[in-house]
Order: sequence, then C-alpha cells, then structure tokens
Amino acid sequence: MTTANGPSRLTRFWLWCGFAFLYVPMGILILYSFNESRLVTVWAGFSVKWYGELFRDRQIIDGVLLSLRVAALAASGAMLLGTLAGLALSRLGLFRGRSLFGAMVTAPLVMPEVITGLSLLLLFVALSQLIGWPGQRGALTIWIAHVTFCTAYVTVVVAARLAELDESIEEAALDLGATPWRAFLFVTLPIISPALLAGWLLSFTLSLDDLVIASFVTGPGASTLPIVVFSSVRLGVSPKINALASILIVLVAAGTFFAWWVASRVGRRASR
Repeated sequence: MTTANGPSRLTRFWLWCGFAFLYVPMGILILYSFNESRLVTVWAGFSVKWYGELFRDRQIIDGVLLSLRVAALAASGAMLLGTLAGLALSRLGLFRGRSLFGAMVTAPLVMPEVITGLSLLLLFVALSQLIGWPGQRGALTIWIAHVTFCTAYVTVVVAARLAELDESIEEAALDLGATPWRAFLFVTLPIISPALLAGWLLSFTLSLDDLVIASFVTGPGASTLPIVVFSSVRLGVSPKINALASILIVLVAAGTFFAWWVASRVGRRASR
C-alpha cells in the first residue's frame, strides 16, 4: 500500500523486516567471528585469533585457491560455449534438431544436481575404463562438470540479449563492406558484452558455490572450498568457518558497492 507521500508505514515495516531477516544473521556471524571462545554459541570476549588460525589452515587456503581457479576457468569456458550456443539458437533459424539442441543445452537448469553429478560420475568412470582417461578424478573433472552446467545459464542470458538485438545494425555493417566475422567482432560483440559479463559472473558464482556436483566428480587431493567447509561443519562448527564467511561477506559487499559506484558515475555522465 502506498500513499501520496510514498510507501505507507506498514509497507516500510515489512520492508525492514525483510532486510532484518536477510542481514541480521550475517551480522551475528560476523560478530561471533571475533569470539574468543572455541564454542561458536558462547561469547567469551573479543579476539581476532580465529582469523590468524584461518590463514594458517593449509587445507582451507588450498580449498580457496582451487575453488577460485576452477571457478574462473569454468566461467570462461561456459561463456565461450554459451555464447556459441546462444548464437546458434538466435541466428541460425529453424534448423533441423533446433528444439532438441535447445532442450539439451538448457536441461541442467531444471535437472536436480544429484542427477547431474551422478551422471557425470558414471561418464568419467566409463571413459576411464574405455580409454584410460581421466586417470583420476580431480580439478580437471570438476572443471568439466562446472562448465557443463554453467553453459546452460550463459546460453539463456546471451540468447535473450541477442533476441533483443536489432539485426539491421549487423546488416548495415555487412552492407558497408565488413565481413561476417568483423561485423560480429566489432558490432555484435560490444553490444552483447554486458550479457557476456553477466553470464561470466553468474557462472563464476555458481561454480564457486557448488557442493553437490563437485562432491561426485572430485577425488583425493582436490577438495574445493564448499567441500572443505561441509566436511568441517559435520564435525562441529569451528570459529574459523565464521571468520572465513565474514571475509567472503565483506568481499562481496565491497564488490557490490564498487559496481554500484561505477554504475552511478556512468549514469551521471550519460545524463550530462
């Protein structure tokens, strides 16, 4: 409900309740990351020792580095394949098998992660028995699995952007003597670059956060951060996990604020 002067008090009340539901638990988590006690539910005084313990934990640091490396490579691979799939769905018309191709590309969007992970595990086991590859599951198989399901998200984003693109702009470039490749490189690609960036960031986030699929296709010595955290939590929540989560929250908040600041500056310049 709104009034002439803006949202009503009831609307603002429910809005603040929603914010509290989302962000108060994060604030409590950050607060208890500075807890002296080893028990995460008992406050025993202010301390930063768990941050030091976190950076001395080799398993967590290795998990962070592996997750970042896999996520960056998976997002790049998914962006490439998703862009090609989006172009095929948007620019090649009603070719034979288009419906089947679109359904297969976007199937991971609706497929339960357990089914996807189990299917990829069986695939890697069958390939290992037939051709001897992969010799063992690890970072490579995690990367292949993440590219597989992230490509679906990039395809949807890119295809939606291409569907809104005025094809007459590309046709004008072709009429002026540009080759199809140059028209794509210098006309189409800059226009759809926000969609490519959005798909890359979405894929990076999904890969970094994945636990179910990675747990199926990984092997000894290749534990991503979600697997390390999940294994640690099953034995009891450590204050080091609170410290790790606090750092991630601060980094995401800083990145979001920076993106908002850049977008606002660009918007002000455009309005001038």
